[in-house]
Amino acid sequence: MRVRPIAPDLLVEELADRLAADRAGQWLRVAVDGPPPAGPDRLAAALVDPLRARGRAAVHVPAGGFLRPASLRLEYGRDNPDAFYAGWLDEAGLRREVLDPLAPGGSGRVLPSLWDPATDRATRAPYLTVPPGAAVLVSGPLLLGGGLPFDVAFHLVLSPAALERRMPADLRWTLPAYARYADEVAPDSFADVVVRVDDPRHPALVGA
Repeated sequence: MRVRPIAPDLLVEELADRLAADRAGQWLRVAVDGPPPAGPDRLAAALVDPLRARGRAAVHVPAGGFLRPASLRLEYGRDNPDAFYAGWLDEAGLRREVLDPLAPGGSGRVLPSLWDPATDRATRAPYLTVPPGAAVLVSGPLLLGGGLPFDVAFHLVLSPAALERRMPADLRWTLPAYARYADEVAPDSFADVVVRVDDPRHPALVGA
C-alpha cells in the first residue's frame, strides 16, 4: 500500500481542501479519530480556520465533552481497558446532541459539550445553531465502528510500538483497548483518510 509522507501544515491544507469540496451546501459530520498521542483534537482544531477561509463554516466538538458520568465509566475501576473500550463514550448523547441534528432534515442545533469529566457534572453549554453547509469536526479516540453516523472519517494511526512509546504514563492502561480496536474494528480498513503519525513531525497519508 502506498504511503505518502507529507508536512504537517500541508496535511492540514490537503484535508481542508477535501472537506471544503465534499457535499457542498450540506452539513458535513466529520470524525477525526485517534488515540491521544496522535493528536486528534489538535488536528480537528487546526482545520477550523482553513475551512472557514475556504468558505465552509466549521465547528470543533471534542468527544471528551461526551463521556459518561463517572458512576458509569468507572463502575469496573479506574483503569479497566474493557470498560474504556466499550463504556466511556456516551455514544447516544453524541448522536442525539450533535450528529442527528445534522442529518438531512435536521434542526442544525447542536450541543458542543454535554458532560465535564473533571467535575462530573453537566457542562450546561449553550446550544449552537450550525449554518447550512457547515462542517462539524468530532475528535477523539475510538469513534469509529460503533455505528455513529459520520459522513467522513479521518483515522490517525500509530504502530503498536510507537503507540506504546508515546502514550502518557497515566494512560498506558488503555493500550489493550486500542489493540482491541485495531483488531475488532480495523478503522484503517474503511476510514476515508488514514494518516500515519508514528512521528507527529513527519505524518504520512496511507493509500493516497
